[in-house]
Amino acid sequence: MQYGICHLSIIPLRNEPQHTSELCSQVLFGDHFKVLEKRKHWSKIRLAYDHFEGWLDNTQYTIIEESTYQSLQKQKPKLSGDLVEFIYDDNNNLLPITLGSNVSAAPYLSGKFDGEVLQGKQPKEGIVGTALNYINTPFLWGGKTPFGIDSSGLTQMVYKLNGYPLLRTATQQSTQGEALSFIEESEAGDLAFFDDEEGNIVHVGIMMPDNYIIHSYGKVRIDRIDHTGIYNTDTRSHSHKLRVIKKII
Repeated sequence: MQYGICHLSIIPLRNEPQHTSELCSQVLFGDHFKVLEKRKHWSKIRLAYDHFEGWLDNTQYTIIEESTYQSLQKQKPKLSGDLVEFIYDDNNNLLPITLGSNVSAAPYLSGKFDGEVLQGKQPKEGIVGTALNYINTPFLWGGKTPFGIDSSGLTQMVYKLNGYPLLRTATQQSTQGEALSFIEESEAGDLAFFDDEEGNIVHVGIMMPDNYIIHSYGKVRIDRIDHTGIYNTDTRSHSHKLRVIKKII
């Protein structure tokens, strides 16, 4: 078994080992992982944080020892807390990194970080405030950053920044937490899940006070939510059908 770590700011994780394959997620600076299969140009990896799997370009990560992987596993991650920060190397060259990058890994990559750090569990009341950092971020399938994000990427990153782990996709996230019977039972920071005509969970958002929701649809936006689902204030129609609201925290 080999192990790796992301030494660049944002790299694509793909469904298949080719650059034209669909983006399924992104790997941020400091994310570490197991290498499940290695080919000439591509590696299939499993991320340590959420066990999500996909294919990475071999030129975009660094091989690490198992002992380094285990050391990173034991640490509470220190996450960059601003939209854009920088890692400095010994020659003071700058590597830009994005919100939620694991700067605990900087020393293992001969780097230094002196920006804002987030660590440990934060009060649930901070979930919505964190989500507002992503407002107007364009929707990007597989995205996890303030420069492009999908619905489950938004919820995962917001929860991660507050110290709570979520799985990667909306379907996976819907298996976590406690289901609520009525929308009136929900609190700001709870997750609302939405399904398609076949009953598949396809969307997720974060509940806000007074029956509003923040979610990624076209862009990260705030809409109304009722028993039917999300009411899009631009089109004046429901855009997503509510399946369940779940309390994670």
